[in-house]
Amino acid sequence: MPPLEITQVESRADLNAFIKWRIYKNDPAWVPPLIIERKEFLSRKHPFYEHGDSALFLARAGNEIVGRIMASDDPNYNALHQSNVGCFGLFESIDDQTVADALFTAAADWLRQKGREEIMGPIDYSTNYVCGLLVDGFQYSPTLLTSHNPPYYRQLIEGWKFEKAMDLYAWWFSDPTDAALRLRRLTSRMKDRQPASIRPADLKNLGAEGRRIREIYNEAWEKNWGFVPFAEAEIDYMTKELKPIVEADLTLLAEVEGRPVGFILCVPDINVVLQKVNGRLTWFGLPIGLIKLLYYKSRIKKGRLIALGVIPKYRRRGVAEALVLRIIEESMIKRGITGELSLTLENNFMINRFLEAIGAEKYKTYRIYRRLLETSDSA
Repeated sequence: MPPLEITQVESRADLNAFIKWRIYKNDPAWVPPLIIERKEFLSRKHPFYEHGDSALFLARAGNEIVGRIMASDDPNYNALHQSNVGCFGLFESIDDQTVADALFTAAADWLRQKGREEIMGPIDYSTNYVCGLLVDGFQYSPTLLTSHNPPYYRQLIEGWKFEKAMDLYAWWFSDPTDAALRLRRLTSRMKDRQPASIRPADLKNLGAEGRRIREIYNEAWEKNWGFVPFAEAEIDYMTKELKPIVEADLTLLAEVEGRPVGFILCVPDINVVLQKVNGRLTWFGLPIGLIKLLYYKSRIKKGRLIALGVIPKYRRRGVAEALVLRIIEESMIKRGITGELSLTLENNFMINRFLEAIGAEKYKTYRIYRRLLETSDSA
């Protein structure tokens, strides 16, 4: 291989090269992201940059791009957790430890300049976005807002002396009818304790609904490992991103005396369509990809349950069970949708046992790694 060079992304051409990096041409499970979405995500106008910072790096061997990485620094996370950690994300590399080592070293050097003493990832900005390295379930395509990678990435990351920090699970509902049957038995035993009314999201006031969900999320997840509160600008950004695919009967809020106490957010898995447009909405100036997107969107029979949250005061009172049952009965069974619930922390024993009890199958595992930064970070 020609001499290896690591450079920080500074120009538009470099950013385009970073975004269009491809290593998956022989991977049938791969779903190319929309190029326009990636540009928006990496734009300095992204709300993450109102409180955080990041840098992008490319690895070149001669004229060929052989890897990439993002380093990110989130002061909000460190203030909340009383830690001194930065993150790496958007990691891609050929199967070469030298390339991977150089990329991790570049990210570590940048974080050290920020005063950080530890590096953690893969995490794209924060755990509120795509995170985790796929370590099991490579044969399955990624659902919306989840990651996918070749199996050898694990060896590259562990080869740089990263150690496991936390595993996250994805669960598959292969038989929603069976899950509904089990849930009905659970909810019938808890109906006298379940104080909430459940309603679909008001899509005409989606901004306000997003802020209600943010309040629940920040309170419900506060004690979870890796938690970072959603800033208001971030939830507005996420609401705007999901607005084209959010459906009222797949987004439910639980309320007690008019106060939101829980929510469930499920979306059609638009990745089913993105796999068919290869990251582009136009070809040669023609909206071919957009036409495909609109054509296949209405035919999606796969969903992803992105988040389920209930504030602590109303847990163990049947609110979560009622939300999941409503989604399964009114959406999955009636519309013939199957799908994934993800991601759950391995140490969230309550939710994992609940999912097992209603017949969900753990079918993917993602891993987040960490490593202390030393004075010199060669492998």
